[in-house]
Amino acid sequence: MDGIILEVRNLTKTFPSKKGGFNAVDDISLSIKDGEILGLLGPNGAGKTTTIQMLLGVMDPSDGDILYFGTSLQKNRETILKQINFSSTYISLPWWFTVSEILELFARLYEIQERQKRIKKLLREFEMEELYKKEFRMLSAGEKTRLLLAKAFLNYPKIILLDEPTASLDPDIAVRIRQFLKKEKEKYNVSMLFTSHNMDEVEEMCDRVIVLSHGKIIAKDTPVNLVKSIRESEIELLIKKDRERAMKLFNKLELPFTQNGTMFTLVVDEKTIAEFLTLLTKENIEYEDISINKPDLEDYFLNIAKGEST
Repeated sequence: MDGIILEVRNLTKTFPSKKGGFNAVDDISLSIKDGEILGLLGPNGAGKTTTIQMLLGVMDPSDGDILYFGTSLQKNRETILKQINFSSTYISLPWWFTVSEILELFARLYEIQERQKRIKKLLREFEMEELYKKEFRMLSAGEKTRLLLAKAFLNYPKIILLDEPTASLDPDIAVRIRQFLKKEKEKYNVSMLFTSHNMDEVEEMCDRVIVLSHGKIIAKDTPVNLVKSIRESEIELLIKKDRERAMKLFNKLELPFTQNGTMFTLVVDEKTIAEFLTLLTKENIEYEDISINKPDLEDYFLNIAKGEST
């Protein structure tokens, strides 16, 4: 299909169990367009890692098709793997190799032209020039993450699978990494599959998001539209004089609330906020301060996780 870098059709992975079989990934279909960043979200155990392993050809699916650039991964594995790459904070590299040796090794495996020029550019981009001769085992968690990202971009990938790409990084370095990813997308039209537990990061980086739960896709949309699906907002009211009357009104309206001294926190349907505030005025209940906290992607994710645990 034109403009589609990755297409997944009815992907399923079944593992044996006492009940005959457990679907870690259950009949999912998705696609990533040229230059698109697609977020893959879900609580632990939702099927994200299994999906990525199948997309990398590390694990064979029980059913379904994986196509990169319109061709089957199973039939064209070698050609496809030269054009994609992967980074995860949960993998390791040879402990006794230096940063230089690791990047040189993978540059040779990918048959990179002008290897040293490419390596130096990535070391500069990821601020690792001073770590050139340092052994992998001596790197901090954040330094390892940066090296894994540098390795993943060595071969100018057309699509890159990023599993928690900024985990363990200091906030300032994480900002620079996100800037680098955006620049690669804009300059080289790189497509990305992006997993993260940092919802602010997902909102910033991802064009679309797919949400997995128990191996199934339960939602797919832009981050903005997913957030809009949460109807309730949190209102904080500072009420000093009219606390008793305010509590009676909240109970009458059956609005759940918590009280901490003169501060009241309520959960209100977003569509009724204006009506609620008008009612406070009508009942002569004065508030000295108000804060309306609208839901974000973090709230959406927490709702999904809450459903997983019930």
